[in-house]
Amino acid sequence: MPKLDTPLQLSPVMKPKIWGRRDLSPLFPGAQEPLATDEPMGEAWLTGNNARFLNGPPAGMTLAEAVEKFGPELCGRAWREPRFPILAKYIFTSGWLSVQVHPDDAYAREHDPGSPGKCEMWYVVRAARGARLLLGAKPGVTKEKLRAAFERGKSREILQSIRPRAGEAFLIQPGTVHALGPQLVLFEAEQNSDLTYRLDDFGRLGLDGKPRPLHLEKGMEVAQMNGRWEHRLPKFAFGEPYGSRRYVVACRHFAVEEIMLRKRVTFHGSPERVEILAVLEGEGRVETSAGWMGYRTGETWLIPPATNLYRLVPGDKTRLLKAYVPDLEKDFRRPLVKRGKNSKQVARVVCA
Repeated sequence: MPKLDTPLQLSPVMKPKIWGRRDLSPLFPGAQEPLATDEPMGEAWLTGNNARFLNGPPAGMTLAEAVEKFGPELCGRAWREPRFPILAKYIFTSGWLSVQVHPDDAYAREHDPGSPGKCEMWYVVRAARGARLLLGAKPGVTKEKLRAAFERGKSREILQSIRPRAGEAFLIQPGTVHALGPQLVLFEAEQNSDLTYRLDDFGRLGLDGKPRPLHLEKGMEVAQMNGRWEHRLPKFAFGEPYGSRRYVVACRHFAVEEIMLRKRVTFHGSPERVEILAVLEGEGRVETSAGWMGYRTGETWLIPPATNLYRLVPGDKTRLLKAYVPDLEKDFRRPLVKRGKNSKQVARVVCA
């Protein structure tokens, strides 16, 4: 069987949503080839099961097919699950998403067998003036008041409203009630789970013309009134010979770094894991000993564990996000301490 030892490009799966949009810039300017219908698109699943490989030994295969065929050769020797380790996606909003909450692994195992819980993070790619998101209840709000607000479609009045800015990151732990508002473009990395309990949909109808179901009983059971929600995370960015590297956020399920490239750089894969590269801005070349391939804004590349060396050559400036399942000590805590951050500062971006 051919060896997976070179960067692999994935084509995203586009998901229509009632709160989505037809203009997917800046990641897919001009509503390029990913849009096959006139329906508003809300999400681009970069590592969804049906994302398709465009090069290398798995070319033409879906990600789910490749995971089944290649297993640890694609996902890393630490991989133990039947699914790809991380679900990465872009979100494009023109209206409010529902207010929702996600369970943790223990609750999911008991109440929704077959799916893990869901911890996630957001990285704000673009936020229009006045854009908002909701994160956690306001101080003093009880579960009784929260449920009453959900039942009346009035939860926006008692949830904390935050004005996000481009480049900010948010860690959404299980149990945190949250919602995204209009005019946002986000990158999201999460446990590979689509398990969501919808709490308030503001009385609107779905694409089928029917009210979308709510999940109040389960949602209220897992909602945390005093949960830890992180916003305005500190930007721990450091200069590198090739540009800069920012340690965005990490937990045991995923880590995300922001890489700014101004000069060519040589990286290598990790035998423990697969890495996801999401190109937010710029274009250039991916070079290996076998040749080179072009990359551009909006593309997604996987770096399999057996990838020895690969070089990224930016045409001008390139900004990308790297997501992977981390060794928290080796990949985040130790590097941050080495760069002068104390334990309290490190805890702002590393959740055990």
